[in-house]
Amino acid sequence: MVNKLRKKFVITAMLSLLVILVIMIAVINIVNISQIVRDADNHLAILTTNNGLFPGMQNGGGGMQPPRQDKPFGFDRLNNMRSMEMPFQTRYFWARFDGSGSIIEVDTSHIASVSEDEATAAAVEIYGTGKEKGFYDTFRYKLGSNSDSTKILVFSDLSASLINVYRLLLQSLLIGLFTLVAMFVLVFLFSGKAVAPAVESMEKQKRFITDAGHELKTPLAIISANIDVLELESGKSEWTDSIRNQVKRMNSLVKNLLTLSRMDEERMHVVYTDFDMSSTVKETATSFEAIAESSSKNYMMNIEDGIHITGDKNAINQLTSLLLDNAMKYSDERGSINVILSKDKNITLEVSNTTDYMPSGNLDRLFDRFYRADTSRSREKGGYGIGLSVARAIAQSHGGDIQALKDGDRIIRFVVTLPAQLPKSIQKTAAK
Repeated sequence: MVNKLRKKFVITAMLSLLVILVIMIAVINIVNISQIVRDADNHLAILTTNNGLFPGMQNGGGGMQPPRQDKPFGFDRLNNMRSMEMPFQTRYFWARFDGSGSIIEVDTSHIASVSEDEATAAAVEIYGTGKEKGFYDTFRYKLGSNSDSTKILVFSDLSASLINVYRLLLQSLLIGLFTLVAMFVLVFLFSGKAVAPAVESMEKQKRFITDAGHELKTPLAIISANIDVLELESGKSEWTDSIRNQVKRMNSLVKNLLTLSRMDEERMHVVYTDFDMSSTVKETATSFEAIAESSSKNYMMNIEDGIHITGDKNAINQLTSLLLDNAMKYSDERGSINVILSKDKNITLEVSNTTDYMPSGNLDRLFDRFYRADTSRSREKGGYGIGLSVARAIAQSHGGDIQALKDGDRIIRFVVTLPAQLPKSIQKTAAK
């Protein structure tokens, strides 16, 4: 149980961190790419409105020098320096088109990686699409209009920026991976302390249930013996029958509580053997025929012969009995109860019944301990809300599981899926 809690704690913590890291890395990189595109669009807007040149570059000018400031790393100084260096750092080429769409001029003097022929071919291709802005390979382009009815198409090279994008993405992924590994180590080391209070509380509850169960056995046995003596002396009466029924109910409750407690502590002594599950289920199901007949219920059995399983025969018998007892209690008056046992890849045991009251919401809650969907009816029928919890514990102890499913508005099905052979993990536990 401690290992299960620690595992759940570690998985929950790591999944939470993973989600946060994925969101952070995605946001950082998306913002970075958006900023690069925004800066490129700003440069292109300047170039398309200034005849393919930055302000201050006309007539060979280099622009104004930034004023000297006392703070060399001040924001204003850095921003001015960036603006002054922009014409020399931006790699671009442009092509001018006349009114008929023919190229009249191409300038590749501001880029070394593109020849005039390549620039011409790219400009013609983009101009033919009719788009005013977009991407072409590693270039961002923009189409602008001049006052003399000509158009200028400017391409800005973003290869250096894209390399930085890839670097940032790789670095952020590596940092995220390192963070996950480091977090996993820390969470794993401290998970024991984190779940310690919950483990201690659960251990106290299990100890109380076990001790109370054993303590209740003695007075129940004495009461049962006293009833036998009273019936020998005074004969049976409605009062002795009532006491005997209540003792039977208490014995059943104590038995289920102890079963759950032993399974929780993973020290339940079970003997896994190969046995005929068809015969076991049929024997248990047949014992409920008289109960169904006395209650005027339609009882159907469809049990496939020759199904063998490696497991605990007594536990499978108890599992079948619990599901049938639950179906008998909560089926509607003159309702139908079906028992189906079949085998495909796995062994499937299904018990279904019609009901006037279909639980709402998540049916998985029916397997919670002491949960009762209809408390008034459960009290009337003598239910404690623990039988289905025991059924799930038995199914899981055999490497399987159980589900509660709705079939329309009036039929509820409990489907147990079991492997024919025990999983290796359970085989190792059983061998100890």
